[in-house]
Amino acid sequence: MNFFNFADWLVILAYLLGIIGLGVWFGKDQRNTRDYFLGSKNIPWWGIGLSIVAAETSALTIISVPAMAYGGNMAFLQIIVGYVIARILLAVVMVPHYLKGEIYSPYQLLENSFGPSARQLAGGFFLISETLAAGVRVYVASIPVKLMLGDQLLGFGTGDPILGAILLFVVLSLFYTYVGGVKAVIWTDAVQFVLFMAGGLFTLFYIPTLMEGGAGALFAKAAAAGKTHWFNPEFSLCLPFNIWMGVIGGTFVVLSSHGAEQLIVQRVLACRTVADGRKALVLSAAVIFPLFFVFLLVGVMLWAYYQQTPMAIPIPEIKPGSGIKANDYIYPIFMMTAVPHVLKGFLIVAILSAAMSSVSSALTSLASVSTMDFVKPLARKERSAAFYLSFSKASTVAWAALLILVAYLSREVEYVLNAAFSLRGLTSGALLGALMLVLLWRKGTALPVVIGATASLIVMIFVSRFDWTQTTAAGEVVQVKVAWPWFTLIGTTVTLAVAWLTRAVLRRKPSPAA
Repeated sequence: MNFFNFADWLVILAYLLGIIGLGVWFGKDQRNTRDYFLGSKNIPWWGIGLSIVAAETSALTIISVPAMAYGGNMAFLQIIVGYVIARILLAVVMVPHYLKGEIYSPYQLLENSFGPSARQLAGGFFLISETLAAGVRVYVASIPVKLMLGDQLLGFGTGDPILGAILLFVVLSLFYTYVGGVKAVIWTDAVQFVLFMAGGLFTLFYIPTLMEGGAGALFAKAAAAGKTHWFNPEFSLCLPFNIWMGVIGGTFVVLSSHGAEQLIVQRVLACRTVADGRKALVLSAAVIFPLFFVFLLVGVMLWAYYQQTPMAIPIPEIKPGSGIKANDYIYPIFMMTAVPHVLKGFLIVAILSAAMSSVSSALTSLASVSTMDFVKPLARKERSAAFYLSFSKASTVAWAALLILVAYLSREVEYVLNAAFSLRGLTSGALLGALMLVLLWRKGTALPVVIGATASLIVMIFVSRFDWTQTTAAGEVVQVKVAWPWFTLIGTTVTLAVAWLTRAVLRRKPSPAA
């Protein structure tokens, strides 16, 4: 079935060419790693603020957030409360540390306080977790995009439409990231944010025009079915989402992702001043709540729409362990079958823009850490600025190839997929705990930090695999486990406790002279 006409393809092609052209434009003045990884520190704060939101918003987010409301309700909004709180805390506490002097990653703060081994451990944790997580994001986003763009187009030259979708995301993102560095990534992210936010707002206003009674009847039906419910005051370590999970767990998740992981911190480091860094984070806080609110409302509206309208095409068969659920197809199916031509092209562009922004962000952050936290500090002789710029670009290509490999393996090896989805939660507490020790201890030896972070990883592997039986109010026995928003808090607590205990033991140990 052909869902697109010439005008739709023209919109998609214009977007792809425009994004690549924008990246090339910003890549014309790359002279050294400061230009490539810090954007010459001349990017306005508002562009960086929009880029922060785009970097954390993958295509899967745009697809799965409406799916959550479609299959349940708007309770995920409670998690976003913590996302906002964390950004404010980071703006107040951490930004002055990031912009005191000129650093390329938060892991340099660890070396300044505890030595190179602490920096390299944290950098290694980030490289592994981000490679797996980003590779899987590409793969999972490729599944519904395959449905939208079709097997024939994406199978070009490969005979495999999923591989074609993976190559589309990674190669196009690589092109402008390779040429323009973080400056190209930030500006294309800002444009891509506008595109997928506009796509959500369009859907929000468009669906009521398709329904008898308009928005009033739609929300009345949704409210009667409990779809607009968002507040759960009951404390629980397990799903469903609750306000404690949002305010406490969600806050710690973002304290780590935006305070201790290079993917987001790199953008703050590109700010001119502390004031600019704070304004960028506060802008992202102001934007993130309405972004998720819009897409959760889209899911509520899609539920109401499909109560009265048969689904034009069936939901494809879901591969076990694929990381995508049946409801994740609802929004793409609506785009393809219920939206007029041209506008349909713009909605597909919204999904593509979210996918490409997350890929380009991963590439520049991985290249930055591998070059500036490993290769340059460990080099045995002085190298020129041109050498490190060339190496940075080469490493960007190497990370792109690795993302393609991880994304492709994710469809074949369930272990890789499951590990990738959980690994960021496994390492996030270790990274945040190590950074908190910089603030608490100022100076010290690396051993307590290394032992604390390693212990956190071991404990979190156990926590992620541990589950137990629980009887519901209806008398049903179900398997439950600790929900992911608590992972960072647990890991951070373990890191701090073990590091503190290790330091106490080392201090009590008698010196050899005694």
